[in-house]
Amino acid sequence: MNRALPDVRLRVPTDEDAFAWHRIFADPEVMEFHGGKAAELSVYEELTARQRRHDAELGFCLWTLVDAEGEVLGFTGAQPWPREWGPKGEIEIGWRLGRAHWGKGYVTAAALTTLERVRAAGVSDVVAMVRPGNERSIAVTRRVGMELAEVVTHPTTAEPAHCYRLAL
Repeated sequence: MNRALPDVRLRVPTDEDAFAWHRIFADPEVMEFHGGKAAELSVYEELTARQRRHDAELGFCLWTLVDAEGEVLGFTGAQPWPREWGPKGEIEIGWRLGRAHWGKGYVTAAALTTLERVRAAGVSDVVAMVRPGNERSIAVTRRVGMELAEVVTHPTTAEPAHCYRLAL
């Protein structure tokens, strides 16, 4: 039996969200597949500012994920793939969630909302880049209908990265 997904809200990140993201992502478990540790606060300040620009220009971004009580849980959303390797020029959906909120359906609910929003913004297909072994994220890609399309090699680590795709 499928359980009901939780209510989530996605909002354009604020200046204050940079502090929340920095705190939430300081957990090594959360960052296991993202370099192992949180970036400096200035990185999250720049990231939230960039996401506000994306939302204004594109109609979507990496939104701050908030529960029904207004607590910041992490982020979920979409942005143009920001690197020179991999699916350059494509729209990537992604998520990162605080450890205390894993396994409750928040990311799946937020990813489905993200897909609705990017479709409404005129995006025809999306990708998700996931490292092998990140079973939680791989499960989310499956829940939202994505399929493994290709494996690319990270240019600096020489490790594989899985590219999942979904036509909207």
